[in-house]
Amino acid sequence: MRRSTLLAAATATALSASLFTGTSPAWADGTTGGPVLSDASDWYEPGLLFVTAHSDNPLISITAHFYPLGAPDGAPEAGSTADFTQYSGSDARSGTWRAPVHLAELGDYRVTVDLQDASGATVTAALSPHTLHYQTVLTVTGLTATPDVPDFLHQEVSVGGTVVARDPRDPNAPAPAPGVTVAVDAGHVHTRATSGADGRFTAVFVPSEPSFELYTTPEASSGYPGAVSPPTYPESMHTAQAPVRFSASAHTLDLHQGATGTVTGHAEIQTASGWQPLPHTPVAVQDDAVVAGRTTTDERGDYTLRLSSDNAAPDAEIIAGTSGMPFQQSATEPFSLHIAYTTRTSLSAFLNDDGSLTARGDVYFEDTRAHWPARPTVTLQYSKDGKTGWKDAATVTVAVRHNKPLIPETFARTLTKPDTDAYWRARFDGNPDLATSTTKPVHLYRYATRITGFHASPDPVRKGQPISFAGTLQYKKGIEWKPIPDGSPSLYFRPRGSTTYHYVCELGSDGKGHLKGKVSATQDGTWAIALSRQTGDHYLASTKATDYVDVR
Repeated sequence: MRRSTLLAAATATALSASLFTGTSPAWADGTTGGPVLSDASDWYEPGLLFVTAHSDNPLISITAHFYPLGAPDGAPEAGSTADFTQYSGSDARSGTWRAPVHLAELGDYRVTVDLQDASGATVTAALSPHTLHYQTVLTVTGLTATPDVPDFLHQEVSVGGTVVARDPRDPNAPAPAPGVTVAVDAGHVHTRATSGADGRFTAVFVPSEPSFELYTTPEASSGYPGAVSPPTYPESMHTAQAPVRFSASAHTLDLHQGATGTVTGHAEIQTASGWQPLPHTPVAVQDDAVVAGRTTTDERGDYTLRLSSDNAAPDAEIIAGTSGMPFQQSATEPFSLHIAYTTRTSLSAFLNDDGSLTARGDVYFEDTRAHWPARPTVTLQYSKDGKTGWKDAATVTVAVRHNKPLIPETFARTLTKPDTDAYWRARFDGNPDLATSTTKPVHLYRYATRITGFHASPDPVRKGQPISFAGTLQYKKGIEWKPIPDGSPSLYFRPRGSTTYHYVCELGSDGKGHLKGKVSATQDGTWAIALSRQTGDHYLASTKATDYVDVR
């Protein structure tokens, strides 16, 4: 039964090749569409030539001529053959014909072909587009691969076979070929072996992927110069990928921007001997778009995975292994890496004369990936020593107006009854996306004040005469009252029958806090004095001290 294999080549290629040699097709008188050569090649078959041609009429004569490849035009031929039989095709008008080739010397030869069909049309010296490789053909027989399915415990594959040489001058007498280099290609793995005196070779490799094609290709050598190796079908191989499992010290990590975190664990692989440590395997935290960190297990299957705050991965996985590893499957565990981006908080705070505290400040962040929460807040806190014992005084809402990086958002609050001798700070409360930030403590203090022994004299006094005031201006530090030197208490007067005090002037105090100053008597009424208008940075307003004076 004939094979139906055909070599595809363009008719135009054959015609142009004929023109290249200075010959042109010759047809019988009154005929058209005569013989056309498509190709003449050895098809890696030693001692055979395959001619592919067609014509409008059955082809009745084919003769091939062979010339050494380097010989000049006009050189004598090295041999010829006309013993063609049809190899493929439905009839003699088109197909492939085969004939034996007998030449004295091995080498590469230029081929020309003479064709004649039943109408008498002929073409002579048509040049084949391909060269005849009249060379030793090297093939591999008895190929074996052990194990045929490598696994984690048996990773090394041994490939063996015999290199056989067939000389086209005696194609029926194949012989082992010693000293031949064999290229072994197993997917991405490439190695070589050399055949021994009996033609046998052995190569060892470890697969780098779970499935691959195994090719073994003999190469020309000094013992077989110019030898050719026909293409062969590869051996399809695959590995056994074993299940994998691992532990992780954490499945959630919250990091502040600029910080690093660590996850540790142990990886194992299931083998015929049970679960055992899995060394040299990549472990990574990643989601669809971000690889947050990666490492590799050590000889004992242990790993330490360090994660930075460069990339948040809130919906990620810890993955042990990769899909392309030849002897193991991959395993995953859910993991969430939250990053709290850095914030900056500022505070301006002071105590008023009446003891109230006014606090103002702002908060901002720098990273474009950060976002404000729905209702950001700042907590005002105080402490006696500025180091420990911090207490919350009030929670203040941050008014988000711009909602952009690097643009501060403000807050403000007035406290009516704060601690008047304490350290104060503001803490931005943050959320999973924004880190807390706290201002440096600021010491705010104001001392309570009083006026003791207040007395206006003389009493009674004549109208227009001076009135003098006695008393001591003091402040309280701890449990001790001390004088306020050079103070400026305010003097008020309420006429008899009135309910309203009117400011008169500022008095003073000497170095011991004693009041000094005089006014002229005008009418009956009550005099009052208090530290209320110019208390200074660290004094609270005092209550009024009063004294009634009768003016006559």
